[in-house]
Amino acid sequence: MKTQKIIYWIATGILCSIMLYSATMYFTKTEMVRGFFESFNYPAYIVIPLAIAKVLGVLTILSNKVKWLKEWAYAGFFFDVVLAFTAHMVAEDGGTLFSIIAFTALIISYSLGKKVRP
Repeated sequence: MKTQKIIYWIATGILCSIMLYSATMYFTKTEMVRGFFESFNYPAYIVIPLAIAKVLGVLTILSNKVKWLKEWAYAGFFFDVVLAFTAHMVAEDGGTLFSIIAFTALIISYSLGKKVRP
């Protein structure tokens, strides 16, 4: 059980770090990110709301207070990572590595979280 806890916290830390990093980029380099979103044919107006959702999702997962909300946070991160992977793959800009790492961390965090933090 202790090993599972360690793996869970490492995966959750990686996932949350990636989400907070991208949210920080969305807040601090908004125009650049909007340009990327437009080049991926995503709506540019979603940048700031997505950044806010990422921060709230991280807080929800780490707090572990409201179970159904935590499920929604994981679901939101799942769709975010899948769409990011697809966009980077189509753009061929080399950004798929973060998406693969985030997806792996997401799966590990979600599955072990059910055992470690019920």
